[in-house]
Amino acid sequence: MDPFRVLIGRTVVLPMDDVDTDQIIPARFLKGTTRTGLGQGLFADRRYGADGTPRADFPRNRPDAAGATVLVTGRNFGCGSSREHAVWALMDQGFRAVIGPSFADIFRGNALKNGLLPIAIPAEAHARLAAAEDASVTVDLQAQEVALPDRTHVRFTVDPFARHCLLEGIDEMEFLLSQESAIAAYERTHEEPSGRGTSQGRT
Repeated sequence: MDPFRVLIGRTVVLPMDDVDTDQIIPARFLKGTTRTGLGQGLFADRRYGADGTPRADFPRNRPDAAGATVLVTGRNFGCGSSREHAVWALMDQGFRAVIGPSFADIFRGNALKNGLLPIAIPAEAHARLAAAEDASVTVDLQAQEVALPDRTHVRFTVDPFARHCLLEGIDEMEFLLSQESAIAAYERTHEEPSGRGTSQGRT
């Protein structure tokens, strides 16, 4: 995955609390075997009418939402089932960060493992961001800071290991593979003496 260091991106505001993973990507879109293409099902039951026509009042369908890379959400975003497809669908639509007051724990973990940065900020700062029009934010993962449209800066925290992987653009398996030489060196210094556990009693 691509390294995440500094993101300057436009926002889309979805002013709803408790958006669960079935709302993010309905179960009928989970039949595929790859991560690509899931973006077409993102928020499908809210984005489209019964006849498949895009709803003009849904935030993601507005003309100014084109190219947005930051989703601003309400509280407890990503609750419900643990489907990782919710993260894949968001990323397939071009989102690299989600900003809200709080996130469901499993969603947060899935996001961090796949290159999507969930950013929890205080309610007061979130309210100012959600109310901003034609907004752009700057997310600095190295400094763990987001610059809001009103030029204020808000600190956020990320698990140190997840932050390292995001900065380097690697997943957990790639991190382990990168430590292969260190693992081999450790094993060499902890090998059991030859023949241990194979000796038999003398007669």
